[in-house]
Amino acid sequence: MSRVNLAEKLALFSSHWDPHVVAGYNGNDVMVVKFQGAFPYHVHPDTDDFFLVLAGEMVMDIEGQPPQTLRAGELYIVPKGVTHRPRAEEECHVLLIEPKGEPNTGDPETAAPKPHI
Repeated sequence: MSRVNLAEKLALFSSHWDPHVVAGYNGNDVMVVKFQGAFPYHVHPDTDDFFLVLAGEMVMDIEGQPPQTLRAGELYIVPKGVTHRPRAEEECHVLLIEPKGEPNTGDPETAAPKPHI
């Protein structure tokens, strides 16, 4: 067992839309990421998508629904099979939880690698 300081991990990188694995449990990757701008619309056909805003504010666009604004301390779970797009006007910090190996775009060919820090 080990303790993870999320603020320290977030301070190790400055890139956006670049999730970094900070821990794992029950076959899941726990990641931190910085959002700014808009991520492309995408879908995860076999798994829900978990977002917890640590700092700042983000918007979750769900195809065919009104956008949802999330602030620090709020979480949002996108059900599997739902097309969505996170975005942020200004940089925000987010904790993600996904099954190990799940591509961040839902498509292995367009997914970013997930380095461990």
